[in-house]
Amino acid sequence: MTAALSRLRENATAAHVGPLVFFMLLSSVPDLFRIENSALPWFRQQPEHWWYPVQVLLCGGLLWWWRGQYQWAECRTPHLGLAVLAAVGGIALWVLPGWLYGQWTAKGASPAEWWEWLGVVDRSQGFDPGLLAEQPGLQKASLAARFIRMTLIVPLVEELCWRGWLMRYVIAGDKPFTRVPFGTHAWRAFWITTLAVTFIHHPEDWLAAFVWGALVYVVAVRTRSLRACVVMHAIGNLLLGLYVLRSGQLGYW
Repeated sequence: MTAALSRLRENATAAHVGPLVFFMLLSSVPDLFRIENSALPWFRQQPEHWWYPVQVLLCGGLLWWWRGQYQWAECRTPHLGLAVLAAVGGIALWVLPGWLYGQWTAKGASPAEWWEWLGVVDRSQGFDPGLLAEQPGLQKASLAARFIRMTLIVPLVEELCWRGWLMRYVIAGDKPFTRVPFGTHAWRAFWITTLAVTFIHHPEDWLAAFVWGALVYVVAVRTRSLRACVVMHAIGNLLLGLYVLRSGQLGYW
């Protein structure tokens, strides 16, 4: 058992792909406990409030266990500037369709079915911190876990897999993907990686996810730094979380 764990810990592919797979499996757990009934306690209506802290700890522990397999290139000031610019632009484009939906429906426009493919849909339903309004301590803890999840865990598990592994794997051919320098450009790497990022999201987010994936790809190629990609993702998710709290568009969580 110890030898098997040692081999697993030294497996670069498992270290890059495993955290995202584990994260996605854990993300399905709340659906096993959810009961949509407003008369029930918060932990039955939205199990995410108690499950996200558990998910953060488990995924964070796994990332720490595999930390020796990750290569972090320096993120210089110009790289950081590009990451911030891409994050702001990418998230602005991501939330724009939902904002337009609110503006148009407020004026009496009737949404057409094809609007959904552009992301122009209702975003009012989602993870709701208001369920814990009568328990301020729990509400703050839940929000803290939500932001740690979206600004630390999600950027790490996704960028390690998509840019750290897949982007290099499709170029590597018969050799180990670790021999391909991070940020190496090939159009097949762009399309496969960006489409993978796109289709892991809900259909209403496909257009925004494709644009976002393309922007992160550009950051990866221009900076050749996995750290820069993680920084971009973290800043983008932070901005998205702040936008949700301000706008009430809970469907973007």
